[in-house]
Amino acid sequence: MPIKDNLHNIKSSLPENVTLVAVSKTKPVADLMEAYEAGQRIFGENKIQEMTDKWEQMPKDIEWHMIGHVQTNKVKYMAPFVSLVHGVDSLKLLKEINKQAKKNERVINCLLQMHIAEEETKFGMDEQELHTLLNSDEFKQLDNIKVAGLMGMATFTDNQEQVKKEFTQLKTIFDTYANKPLTDNCQLSTLSMGMSGDYTLAIACGSTMVRIGSSIFGSR
Repeated sequence: MPIKDNLHNIKSSLPENVTLVAVSKTKPVADLMEAYEAGQRIFGENKIQEMTDKWEQMPKDIEWHMIGHVQTNKVKYMAPFVSLVHGVDSLKLLKEINKQAKKNERVINCLLQMHIAEEETKFGMDEQELHTLLNSDEFKQLDNIKVAGLMGMATFTDNQEQVKKEFTQLKTIFDTYANKPLTDNCQLSTLSMGMSGDYTLAIACGSTMVRIGSSIFGSR
């Protein structure tokens, strides 16, 4: 099925309050442009170099989301243009994003990544680490970043009850902080969870942002 049809089918099934990130990693610019022509404006990449190359070639009204694990020494390459960094899992990385955003006279939006899966390979913080970070003086002094929400990835399993439990756990943590008056650089409004295989369940559990790749662009 053409990319535009896949996009239309998915978008028509999403509630109004849910943002679609089209995961375009490894896909050629021609495929992204097909999605762009069909109205998609938010693309997610997991390698900074690939995202930068595509940003240089494509229209400038696109929002680029960095959805992969970020190495601090590569932040400077995406700092001039990235719209949202999904996988922020440490104060060290936040400080580097803040530093590079300041150089570019920007405020960069970030999502803090929570570890909810029963897999050691997934990155992310636990609830105590989140609490410590958000209440630290160092965090409160970061004027060029804004923590806009939380994200997390469920265990890669066919056990829907386990996935539901993990999504519900993340929603509970999100609600705890979304309803609190936080600092100027932190206002939790986005809950990013759910990918091609589990996004309908994620939405049912309260997700406001889904990352979908193969269901739009085909398998890699």
